[in-house]
Amino acid sequence: MATIKHQQLANALDELTGEGAPRVFLICGEPFLVRSAFDALSAALLRGLPKEFALEGVDGKTTPVGDIVEQVTTFSFIQSRKVIAVKDAPLFTTKAAAGEISYSPKDVDLLTDLVEKGIPENHILVMTCGAPDKRKKIFKSIDKQGTIIDCTVAQGARKADLEEQRTVLRDLTRKVLSGTNKQMDQAAFNALVDQTGFNPELLTRNIEKLLAYTGTRPKITVQDISAVVRRDKKDPIFSLTNAVMERDGSKAVTLLSSLFDEGFHPLQILKSLENLVRKMLAIKCFTAGLYGDNQGLPPLKTMHFNGFKQVMMPRIEAHDKASIKRDEERELMLTPPDGGTSGKKKKQSPNDLLLAPNPKNPYPVFQNFLKSENFSLDELTASLSALADLDYRLKSSGADAKTGIENYIMILCRKGGSFENA
Repeated sequence: MATIKHQQLANALDELTGEGAPRVFLICGEPFLVRSAFDALSAALLRGLPKEFALEGVDGKTTPVGDIVEQVTTFSFIQSRKVIAVKDAPLFTTKAAAGEISYSPKDVDLLTDLVEKGIPENHILVMTCGAPDKRKKIFKSIDKQGTIIDCTVAQGARKADLEEQRTVLRDLTRKVLSGTNKQMDQAAFNALVDQTGFNPELLTRNIEKLLAYTGTRPKITVQDISAVVRRDKKDPIFSLTNAVMERDGSKAVTLLSSLFDEGFHPLQILKSLENLVRKMLAIKCFTAGLYGDNQGLPPLKTMHFNGFKQVMMPRIEAHDKASIKRDEERELMLTPPDGGTSGKKKKQSPNDLLLAPNPKNPYPVFQNFLKSENFSLDELTASLSALADLDYRLKSSGADAKTGIENYIMILCRKGGSFENA
């Protein structure tokens, strides 16, 4: 039917999800933009339908094509519309990471036949992937039979490429700032982009930090960028922890090697991994308790962004407020009556383990919760213990830090990995 750019999606949603809507979608390109487009499309496709029954989420990295075909062609007796979402489908990759699968030519042919002949009426297949290969038959078939949402962005260094990247980042900045009553002038935007480069997810994280840092001030300035955003220390660490959250072991190990080449201290890297695991543990403990008490909640893996804001954010904010109150009460109990604190400003509770440090910007919170679903509670508990053991070995012996951290990351990222013999 058509290929549209991600910037056109908002204006095309009514046409794409109404009567005569395509039965197959492919969202491909830059990962952050792909996730944003998927959230918008799935919310529109499922408008007015219970998500827990109408949406079936599939991990493309681990689900065989035969299972996908079966889910697409199996009729639902509950809902009139059924959406099957295959995330990170390896349509154009030939080599899979540990614990993942790749599609054989036969698999791709099977999917192509499904696209061209076999998707039942009122069933919709939505697949996401990275950079596409437009020469492949599967791409051409989806382009003809359905709709491709192109989230690719030029990665070169030509003037036109750089301008395209800046346009994407500028639009994203406007979107994140909308509804916050804050503005960022051109000079501040330029300074922010100079620090982050073309990294939409990192840009969003940095804007979240800037929103918290500027408080009630209506304008984000160049001085704020200089005070909050650090290119040389925070960006590489963020890239590493993000790769770990996505269980992309090969990418994480490559980034780890870069950190060592740039002179990062091993204990600094360990601390970042510890903060990451503790954060995910806090999220998993929260969701385990929440879903244990509320059996009717839609599964987190299939929840779109709007649903997350409506269903989860009020509960998350209440949880964080209760945590802050407990910390303050504990601090008060441990403070001597004559502790000499009169006249001093009250110390604020640490927010490193708050689930939503800045609830006014819920999208990064949404992403953290989604990525936490890549791990089980047992895996995270074991990984934190293994991290403590590794920290002790590095501090008390001459163990090779790079090898130790690399092994830890590979086990953590590998599906079914065990730290017992590490």
